[in-house]
Amino acid sequence: MGDSHGFVADEKTVAGSSKSSRPATNGARYMQTSGSNVVLVRRLKRKDEGLWKPLARWFVENQVGLSLNLLALLFLAHACIPKARVHTAKFFHLSYYNAKTGKYAAGSDDACLIAFFIVLFTGLRAGTMDYILAPFGRLFEINKKKDLTRFTEQAWLLVYYLVFWPTGVYLYYNSPAWLNMRELWTDWPNREMGGLMKWYMIAQWAFWLQQIIVINIEDRRKDHWQMFSHHIITTALISSCYCYHHTRVGMFILVIMDVVDLFLPVAKCLKYCGYTTLCDYVFALFMVSWFVARHVFYIMVCWSIYAHTPEIIPNGCFVGPNDSLVGPLEAPAGFTYLIEPFFNSTGRVCFNETVKWAFLTPLLLLQGITIFWFTMIVRVAVKVISGGGAEDTRSDDEADEEEDEEELIYEEVHPLEQEVGVEELDLKSWERRNGLKKQASASGVSLPGHSDRKELLGRIGCEKQVE
Repeated sequence: MGDSHGFVADEKTVAGSSKSSRPATNGARYMQTSGSNVVLVRRLKRKDEGLWKPLARWFVENQVGLSLNLLALLFLAHACIPKARVHTAKFFHLSYYNAKTGKYAAGSDDACLIAFFIVLFTGLRAGTMDYILAPFGRLFEINKKKDLTRFTEQAWLLVYYLVFWPTGVYLYYNSPAWLNMRELWTDWPNREMGGLMKWYMIAQWAFWLQQIIVINIEDRRKDHWQMFSHHIITTALISSCYCYHHTRVGMFILVIMDVVDLFLPVAKCLKYCGYTTLCDYVFALFMVSWFVARHVFYIMVCWSIYAHTPEIIPNGCFVGPNDSLVGPLEAPAGFTYLIEPFFNSTGRVCFNETVKWAFLTPLLLLQGITIFWFTMIVRVAVKVISGGGAEDTRSDDEADEEEDEEELIYEEVHPLEQEVGVEELDLKSWERRNGLKKQASASGVSLPGHSDRKELLGRIGCEKQVE
C-alpha cells in the first residue's frame, strides 16, 4: 500500500522502481491500492465567488480604460451633437447660475456633475496609482505587490488632500465663519452659494461616493464595516449640508477632518519607503492633529449645533427660490418634509428640534467611530514608545485575505513513456499540470508531507540507477 508505482517512470528509464516495497510514511492522504494508477493528490479549489467578485475584479482591472471611454464618449457627444449640449453640459458645468447675484443654487441637475466627478476620480486614482505612484514607489525598492499597492493608495490620498484641504481652508478663511462658530448658522436659509463653494462641496460629495465604491470592489480590510459606516455617514452629512443649505458648517467639518488625512498618508508612505524613524515623528504629528481636529474642534461643532442653532436659526419652514422665499411657516405633520430638500430645491426646507437632532445624531455616531479608531492609534503610540515602529492597526496592510480551499482528488496518473536521464525530468512542469499546491519550504517542493526535492525523486524512483 505504501508503494508509489503510480508515479514510477518507464522500466527502460528506471529499473525495479515499481518492485520495491516500503512501508507507508505519509498517512492516509497518499495511501492507494497496490497495482493502481490512481493516486490521491492535493489540489487547489477556489471558493464559490458568485457573480459579484469576478465583476468587481474586472472593474478594478479596467478602471482607467472604462473611465476614459465614458469621459471621451461624453465629450464627443457634447462636441458633435449640438442638440445634446443642453444635457451634456450639465456633466461638466455648474448648474443653476443666477446672473443677478452671481451665485449658484442647488438642484437635481447637480447629480450629473457628481456622476462626472465619480468617473473622473475613478480614472485619476487608478491611472495615477498605476503609472505615476507605482514607478515612484519602485524607486524606493518597494517591490512586494501588496506593499506597493498600499503605498500607491496612501500616496493618492495625499495627492487628493493636498488639493482639497487648502481649497477648504481658503473657503473657510474667506467666509464669515472664520474663527466664529456662531457665524456657521447665520444667513439661513440662503439657497445660493459661490461657484468655488459649490464646486468644492460637489467634488467632496462625489469623492466619498467613489470611496464607497472602492472599498466594495477592492480587497476588503479588517475594518471594512467601520470604514463603510464612516463613508456612508460622511456622504449623508455632506449631502444634507448641501441640500439643507448649511454649506458653511459642511465646509468647516471637511476642513477639520481632512487635515488629519495629510499626515497619515505621509507617515504610511514613509513606512513603506523604509524611513521608519521619520515615520514615527510624522505619526506623532498625525496623532496630535487627530486629537485636536477630531476630538476638540469637532466636538465644538457638535456643541454649536446643540446650543447655537436654536438661538440663531429661525424655527419653521421656508418655501420658494432664494429671491422670493416665503416663511417661516409651520412644519407639517409627519416626517416626509425632512427628505423634501433632497428632491425639490425650491420646496420646503425646515429647521426645528427634529432637524437639529437629525444632524447631530450622525455627527455623534461619526465621533464614536473616530474615538474607537483613536484608541487603536494610541495602541500604536504605546508600541512606538516601547521600541516598535509606527504602524496603523486599523486597516492598511492587515487585509483579510481569503485563501483558496483545498480538495483531495483521486486522479489517475499515467507513467512517463520517454527515455530520459534523471536530471532531465521536468518536475515543475508535472507539478503545474497536476495543480499541486506549493508548500512554504526552502526547497519549494510541491507535495505536502515531503521535505525536499530529493525525497520527491525517491518517491518516483528516480534515486535509483538507470539501467
